[in-house]
Amino acid sequence: MKKIFSSIMTLTLAMAMAACGGSATNGGRKAQELSGAGATFPLPFYNVVFEHFAQLKGDVVAYGGIGSGGGVRNLRDKIVDFAGSDAFLTDKEMADMAPVVHIPTCMGAVVVAYNLEGVKELKLTGQVVADIFAGEIKMWNDARLVALNPGVTLPAEAILPVFRSDGSGTTFVFTDYLTKVSSMWAGKYGAGKSVNFPAGQAAKGNPGVAGVISQTKNAIGYVGSEYAFAQKIPCARIENARGEFVLPSSATISAAASGDIPADTRTSITNAEAVGAYPISTFTWLIIYKEQNYAGRSKEQAAATLDLLQYVLSDEVQGMASEVHYAPLPEKVKGLGRTHLKTVTYNGVAILQ
Repeated sequence: MKKIFSSIMTLTLAMAMAACGGSATNGGRKAQELSGAGATFPLPFYNVVFEHFAQLKGDVVAYGGIGSGGGVRNLRDKIVDFAGSDAFLTDKEMADMAPVVHIPTCMGAVVVAYNLEGVKELKLTGQVVADIFAGEIKMWNDARLVALNPGVTLPAEAILPVFRSDGSGTTFVFTDYLTKVSSMWAGKYGAGKSVNFPAGQAAKGNPGVAGVISQTKNAIGYVGSEYAFAQKIPCARIENARGEFVLPSSATISAAASGDIPADTRTSITNAEAVGAYPISTFTWLIIYKEQNYAGRSKEQAAATLDLLQYVLSDEVQGMASEVHYAPLPEKVKGLGRTHLKTVTYNGVAILQ
């Protein structure tokens, strides 16, 4: 109740500041109302960041966690200021819309969470995870699971895989990983925001998947780490590319990003080769149009959007990431994000001078 009251007070304060024409910390411009939609994966992080931004700048930020696919559609339709996505846009997707820039906001993990009575630790390989979600391993006491988990009593019960019903960056990250570790999965199902899972139960959003797992014995599913931690759902140790069985943490997620990062930051860091890397790690992005004069948007609205993204890339905000079970961006990635923001224009003129 205290947290809800705090959120209401924050929103009320921000709206009051907007009505009064802004605050001294936004360069004298009128406070704006910004809207975004997309990934549920980083939603707990965004809730904290957007509240702090409202207190600092007076700009109200409304964000709808509708899944990465829905957020990108809203941006394509030009009805939001930004889209949140855990899946970077493909070359084809980018060719079908006006130029955009990807701004990384934090790093996180997709965990394989499970509900098994009395089982506090579970080890899984990528191939075994693929076989479970392909419906080829059907029972918890399957010989392959038993061999991976000596000394653990696994029940003679059917496995219930849980997956996303909506177009999801979390699904993209999970299936991108599976295509790298399982030729079977790559050949039959592939990677995407939406995949035709052959068995199990669908649920909407990361909250929906976490809810089904927490309430259903013998269930297993993929979910953003914060949702598993919040509901105290155990998650498996996953074998990485070096044969290490790793749990997600700020350190193991960060290790996955220790390799080369392309200038546009559109990269997958699943199944990274680094020592200690958690293998289902990812960046998540806010995506905006490079030319900000669209759909009747004002220059002040565009400036507020860039103020928000600069704030997300700040050391202050990145320091908040680990507090809500995400990992901060590496310095080189923050630098790439700031460079991209300098290319964003209004009527062809760079907004950041």
